Amino acid sequence: MNPVGAALIALVIGAALGFALNRFIIKGRTARAADDAVRVVKDAEKQAETLKKEALIEAKDQIFRMKQEAEDEAKERRKEITALENRLAQREESIDRRAESLDKREHQLSSQQGQIAKREKDLEELIEEERNRLQSLAGMTADEAKAHLMRTVEDEVKHDAAAFIRETEARAREEADKKARNIVGIAIQRVAADHTAESTVSVVHIPSDDMKGRIIGREGRNIRAFEQLTGINLIIDDTPEAVILSSFDPVRREIGRITLETLLADGRIHPARIEEMFNKAEEQVAQQVQEAGEQAAFDTGVHGLHAELVRTLGRLKFRTSYGQNVLKHSTEVSHLAGVMAAELGVDVTLAKRAGLLHDLGKAIDHDIEGPHAIIGADLARRMNEPKTILHCIEAHHGDVEPATVEAVLVQAADAISAGRPGARRETLESYIKRLEKLEAVAQSQQGVEKCYAMQAGREIRVMVKPEQINDADAVVLARDIAKQIEEELEYPGQIKVMVIRESRAVDYAK
Repeated sequence: MNPVGAALIALVIGAALGFALNRFIIKGRTARAADDAVRVVKDAEKQAETLKKEALIEAKDQIFRMKQEAEDEAKERRKEITALENRLAQREESIDRRAESLDKREHQLSSQQGQIAKREKDLEELIEEERNRLQSLAGMTADEAKAHLMRTVEDEVKHDAAAFIRETEARAREEADKKARNIVGIAIQRVAADHTAESTVSVVHIPSDDMKGRIIGREGRNIRAFEQLTGINLIIDDTPEAVILSSFDPVRREIGRITLETLLADGRIHPARIEEMFNKAEEQVAQQVQEAGEQAAFDTGVHGLHAELVRTLGRLKFRTSYGQNVLKHSTEVSHLAGVMAAELGVDVTLAKRAGLLHDLGKAIDHDIEGPHAIIGADLARRMNEPKTILHCIEAHHGDVEPATVEAVLVQAADAISAGRPGARRETLESYIKRLEKLEAVAQSQQGVEKCYAMQAGREIRVMVKPEQINDADAVVLARDIAKQIEEELEYPGQIKVMVIRESRAVDYAK
């Protein structure tokens, strides 16, 4: 056998052996895989059975818990129902008892009504018997006795009424005065304002009387140019080293004063120079007016004012009333009204705003006719101020009846600011006339013997005739005098009326 044939035979034998060995190995693996699959299936079945048992046990536990909770809730509901039933039963018993009590009370009332009717009848019979007996004893008829009784009762009632009026007024006045003094005292303490006394006429001092001729100019051309530009009167008289500026408009007067002082300091006085200085003074005063209005609004904490209102407020810096600077007075009224509003718990912002604007009309009342309160309210209305502010402005002098607490507070603050010591000046003539009128009002009352105005017209003391006015009448007389003063006189603050009744018994030992 050749080598090639032997190699082929060996190759064939090897292939057959490899194939047989491969099939044996594959069969072994297949058998093991089948065994593993059977084992996995059995394990899965065991695990599924275990999970099923656990799920059943857990479901049974949950059902038991839910059943227990339902039973507990049912027990609570049964307890609540039982308690409600008990309360209803008790309430029914209480209602039954009340019904029985009401029936008994109704029976008693009906019985008492019968007794009362019987007693009324008995009393009427007794009164008639007593009336007949009194007539027989007194010798008076029923009408005569009634008239006598009415006179007696009238005197007693008059005396009791006077005593009651005196006691009630004293108690009310004491409480009101205490509260008012407390509020006003707090307001005045917290608002420290300077005493002002300014002149309404501007006086400009000049270096020498020779300067008067230069002010007048050749044939009066300088003074004519000055008066034509400024719109004020320049009075040059025999007053040494002084000239007087007169104008109904305080702002114009201030512009004229600054213009003249600037001309005197410069020394060059002629129409062209006067016009130049006048324009500068006008700008300067306009700036002062703007700054004064803004400062007043800032000092009082009033914001959001229209620019025209601010400028009008600033003009009040040059306006005075009885010697009192109106802008300072308006600022003071704003502070006072705000403090009193805070004490009373009302709108502080409204009270302060109305207090600042209340005298707005005085800045333009020389151009518009009418009361300054109405003028100021019209101006504020055009500047879209709220109706509550307009009412406070209109009502602060009684032109309109105050309808809000803030309006009354502004009115009171205005009186406090104007009436405090040193705030205003009053001419001697008007002061004397006011005192004479005050005494005349008191003297016009019947039974008055003498009367005197005291404490600069803040008090009136009235001496009455004791044989005509008794103690009860004195109380009524004081009230009547006070009412007449309120109706006929105008005065700041309040006036105390004191009625004095004095009885004297005089004898001599001999």
